[in-house]
Amino acid sequence: MLNFEKTPIKDVYIITPKVFGDSRGYFMETFSDKDFKSAGLNYTFVQDNQSSSTKGVLRGLHFQKTHPQAKLVRVLNGEVFDVAVDLREGSETYGKYVGVILSGDNKKQLLIPRGFAHGFLVLSDTAEFAYKCDEFYHPEDEGGLPFDDPEIKIDWPSLDVEYKLSEKDQKHPPLKDSKITFKGGN
Repeated sequence: MLNFEKTPIKDVYIITPKVFGDSRGYFMETFSDKDFKSAGLNYTFVQDNQSSSTKGVLRGLHFQKTHPQAKLVRVLNGEVFDVAVDLREGSETYGKYVGVILSGDNKKQLLIPRGFAHGFLVLSDTAEFAYKCDEFYHPEDEGGLPFDDPEIKIDWPSLDVEYKLSEKDQKHPPLKDSKITFKGGN
């Protein structure tokens, strides 16, 4: 059974599974189409992805321009600060973000609908990150925003190491210059 917690941004949910554990370990369902539909969420995930990163790695803020993806993200091992930025046209929360700590210990997941930029910062020595997408990855369709965009003002956690970004993630135009919006705001 999954528990769906609303966030300050419409359609973004923190999802916590029911964990059954004993001295041997634990069992949990990380996705149930039935639970999603009971919560009024109708997603068809078509691709699963997984990454491994070290402390200070900051991935994002990413999106696909013409093939937007909804994502269900979680951490298998370690801990990350995960962020979803609303880019939906007409949304009351356009340019705002939700940030949540996801870890192998808390087992929380973040459901990010289409029309959002996504990124995360690794807080632990290493982290394994897994996510489902409802649209295939199209490398030619990549877009992004700077992690430190002055309009979005994400309050990233401080670390005892410098943030490590890919070369690509150091070159994204700011929100005010990208003029990116997705259909589906409220």
